[in-house]
Amino acid sequence: MSSAPADVLGYKPLDGGWGWMVVLGAHISIGFAYSTPKALSIFFKEIQEDLGASSSEIAWISSIMLAAMYAGGPVSSVLVNRFGSRPIVITGGLMCGVSMITASFGSSIIYLYFCIGIIGGCGLSLNLNASLTIISKYFLAKRPLANGLAMAGSPVFLCFLAPVNQYLLGQFGWRGSLLILGGIMFNCCVAGALMRPVVPHRQPPSCALQKKEEQPSELKMKIKGGCFKNAKKFLDLSFFKNRGFIIYLIGNGMFIFGAYAPIVFLSAYAINQGVEEYSAAYLLSIMGFVDMFVRPGTGLVANSKWIRPRIQYFFSFAMVFNGTCHLLCPLMKSYAFLVAYAAFFGVGFGMVFALIFECLMDLMGNERFPSAVGLVTIIECFPMLLGPPAAGLLVDIFGDYKYLFFMCGSVIVTGGLFLFVMNIYNDHMLDKERAAKDRKRNQKHLENQDQVSISEAKMERSEPEATEMTTA
Repeated sequence: MSSAPADVLGYKPLDGGWGWMVVLGAHISIGFAYSTPKALSIFFKEIQEDLGASSSEIAWISSIMLAAMYAGGPVSSVLVNRFGSRPIVITGGLMCGVSMITASFGSSIIYLYFCIGIIGGCGLSLNLNASLTIISKYFLAKRPLANGLAMAGSPVFLCFLAPVNQYLLGQFGWRGSLLILGGIMFNCCVAGALMRPVVPHRQPPSCALQKKEEQPSELKMKIKGGCFKNAKKFLDLSFFKNRGFIIYLIGNGMFIFGAYAPIVFLSAYAINQGVEEYSAAYLLSIMGFVDMFVRPGTGLVANSKWIRPRIQYFFSFAMVFNGTCHLLCPLMKSYAFLVAYAAFFGVGFGMVFALIFECLMDLMGNERFPSAVGLVTIIECFPMLLGPPAAGLLVDIFGDYKYLFFMCGSVIVTGGLFLFVMNIYNDHMLDKERAAKDRKRNQKHLENQDQVSISEAKMERSEPEATEMTTA
């Protein structure tokens, strides 16, 4: 592996040692970040009946939480760069625990939006970004393995939290369950404590003297320049000039719009079909269990020599597969068929999320990927915020859950087909542009050769004249 990343960091990552404890902390932190908005849907039916909220209103809780988690990404990255991962994850864990505890005393749906959605979502954002950042500081050669183990926290915790939440709901009601869940989420602080900062051994001695000698005006200019660079890094609008990025953004936005509503309403739909409450909660566990194995498997398939050059088309296939599962869900009336749907849902969901950032990296390259993913997550907040409430509105209007599955499935399938067709067009245009560049380069090369030959001919004509002048 190239030593360039180590040179940029200023030290050689350990690739082991305490780094595996950091991976354990990241596994816990990321597990809570991705599974909590999904597992909270277990409480939604009881909250809806207690507070007299509609299906659309109750869906806003997960939507706001997910949107805040994604929107807070750039801010979280800035804070991690300034203070390090350990204090940021501990702060995020405190925010998550406090958000659930305070939400347990809520008497209105707006209060839950603020506590669970905004405070909890911002806490999850701090946990997620800080955990991903510190892994890159501890690992270089073994980074894919470390990231894979950390990201596995999402399906693992979903398998664990769904039945636990159902048990807590049956024993203590939704208020007592949120109170206990808040206490459980304080374990993110323990995970943050494991994230011991890396102390570089190489420190230039002249750095401190240089800081002392800097004038206040020079310091202000540096601060302004740094702020401008950070803003440009996280909001680089030049990406919108890239045709492949626009295609990816549209297709990905359509997927995000329909991705989370089936998770939010899956338990309620199963109960509405006459399934017992614990069995309905286990559907999310089944989905998470399948997802746990599909993500690494998809990564192995995508890394093969046949799929790797065509990974954008593989991504569009995964989206179409996911959307087709939702379109078929209303046909599943018995619990056995719902289990099959949950398993196939886990396959489709795992495939998409195993490829979603890899496809962006394939389009933009390693250097521009951090800026691109920051912009993508900010834009994704809007479809993520609107998708579940729109699905809930269909339930309120028609009194039937099947229409939300039809809506989500059709939007995701359309997004997958859009990606497939537009990627064919983009590849065709890239080939034409490449051919035009080659023709232009060849033409310029020929012109340079003509100029060289003309200059040589002039020199040959001037040589006899020079000899005649000397003989005369």
